[in-house]
Amino acid sequence: MTPADALTARAIDILGHLVSFDTTSRGSNLALIDWVETWLKGHGVASRRITNPAGDKSNLLASVGPAVAGGVVLSGHTDVVPVDGQPWTSDPFTLTERDGKLYGRGAADMKGFIALALAAVPDFAAVKRPVHLALSYDEETGCFGAPDMIAVIARDLPPPALVVVGEPSGMAPVSGHKGAAFFRVVVTGREAHSSQPHLGVSANMAAAELIAALSALAAELDAAADPASPFEPKGSTLTIGRIDGGTAANILARRCEIVFDLRCAPGQRALDLLDGFRAQVADLDARLKARDPDASAVFEVIADVPPMAPEADGAAEAFVRGLTGDNSPMRVVPFAAEGGQFQGAGFSTVICGPGFIEQAHQPDEYVEVEQMRRGAVFMLRLAEALAD
Repeated sequence: MTPADALTARAIDILGHLVSFDTTSRGSNLALIDWVETWLKGHGVASRRITNPAGDKSNLLASVGPAVAGGVVLSGHTDVVPVDGQPWTSDPFTLTERDGKLYGRGAADMKGFIALALAAVPDFAAVKRPVHLALSYDEETGCFGAPDMIAVIARDLPPPALVVVGEPSGMAPVSGHKGAAFFRVVVTGREAHSSQPHLGVSANMAAAELIAALSALAAELDAAADPASPFEPKGSTLTIGRIDGGTAANILARRCEIVFDLRCAPGQRALDLLDGFRAQVADLDARLKARDPDASAVFEVIADVPPMAPEADGAAEAFVRGLTGDNSPMRVVPFAAEGGQFQGAGFSTVICGPGFIEQAHQPDEYVEVEQMRRGAVFMLRLAEALAD
């Protein structure tokens, strides 16, 4: 058995353990963190928790090798998206191999990468520059966990040379990603019989004005897309993900909630693009209050994840291209990740991990065994590079 085959087998075994923990973002990830801490301790590696305020979720930070500058951060999120209502053909929390594919929630996004990093810990024993393992929580709901951990890395660790975020990319380097910002508008009216609309305020009717404004803005953003953009779709995209309002056809709706997202390429800020819409919300709020003092329209920011910009002569991209042997044109992706947060803290950052985003968030999510093997080769080459 070759070293790559042995590391692949170890990683698949670890992946089975990681998948078995239901770390859907709405719940806790502490059972998985406990397991990883124990595993690392068994290999002589200390780790540090950076918890959320409630104490029911945690990041985990561990360093393998000497406490010197120039190390590499391997970053992965431990949370996964829900499986509710999805037609899985096997237990989503039991890793199942069929036809060279490993099925399980998070297998591609992104417990496969975490499993590879953990499996490679024994291979990192001889490194002269450290490998820092950075595992986060709540990436899927808005990248809420990583910032506190990134602050600890910047403050307490010898400066790393670069960060590899292991989102699924087919083990090919990705230079940039779009941002993702999520927003909520809550319109509050006053209930009345639908035959007497003059006695109340319909939140749904008022919200329809804002829904139309968002649809118009989405069309404007599409029309303004730069044809030379490396992203696909080319420009910023806006979609309304949820509309919830009213109780019955013959009752004026007391409340209507609109949740939407805005995906921006590097160089754009979601809140800037929403300046006009936010003014419309404020104008609607004033008009509603003029009809009823308890009526309102309120704009809220749920999350605002920054994009990651391709770096000119980026150290991270060059390093990963050297390990993978990839000489393809620059790649960017439309989904958001923690890469922009690391980059914003001053770290040269690249995305590279096993699997493909098309397989993530789906029923029967999987990562190919061959992708895990390519990841194992990557980890072995990383160990060699840091041992020089």
